[in-house]
Amino acid sequence: MNNKSTHKIALITGATSGIGKSTAEIFAKNGINLIICGRREERLLELKNKLSKFVKVHHLAFDVRSKEKVFESIKSLPKEFATIDILINNAGNAHGMHSFEDADLNDFEMMIDINLKGVIYVSKIVVPQMIERKTGHIINIGSIAGKEVYPNGQVYCASKHAVDALSEGMRIDLHKHNIKVSAIHPGLVNTEFSLVRFKGDSERASAVYKGYQPLNAEDVADAIYFMVSRPSHVNIADMIIFPTAQANSTIVKKEV
Repeated sequence: MNNKSTHKIALITGATSGIGKSTAEIFAKNGINLIICGRREERLLELKNKLSKFVKVHHLAFDVRSKEKVFESIKSLPKEFATIDILINNAGNAHGMHSFEDADLNDFEMMIDINLKGVIYVSKIVVPQMIERKTGHIINIGSIAGKEVYPNGQVYCASKHAVDALSEGMRIDLHKHNIKVSAIHPGLVNTEFSLVRFKGDSERASAVYKGYQPLNAEDVADAIYFMVSRPSHVNIADMIIFPTAQANSTIVKKEV
């Protein structure tokens, strides 16, 4: 076990890849015990085996779109993992990138269900025990799409704008219970994000990250760890993180 153990417990959704996985790794290396969550149990088990040499790790396989599964899974936590100090609402996806009139309604519903309702479901079941103890830190993973709107991203942007508003509203409501609520909004990060958005089209997905150096998942995880490692009187309420080559959601300096 890590001799820097904080004895804190963090629950991370979407821990099977990308930002969620990297956040679990940096937390483990800094002594934060983990509840790793995701849909792909085989990936969770692989990550659990890797990180168990540093800290205590429990895994929960569920889809954040299912309120029943979310509640059932988190209520099933063994006693040693039942006290959650840090919640990282990371699970999220973009599906499709089309003009509104051409887009698939199923894609719209999936983004709203995962990106917004999933955050609500997980937070709703975790917050009561934070209130009871008068302590806790919630970090919602947003996107620059929650600060700006770009062509062909209308519902993804809407879902992330909702996460931004939800984060601010939660902060207002929960500060009286001494609970920190933060949000981090990454720009271009080279993860599975574009592969999912373009539904497995690897050529189109890889083109998103060509000609410049995008962020990687570890860059964002470092920023998340910075947020949770501040003193108790400090809350990094809101953060936007870009690669140097990016100025906003549509302006990126690419080498020809």
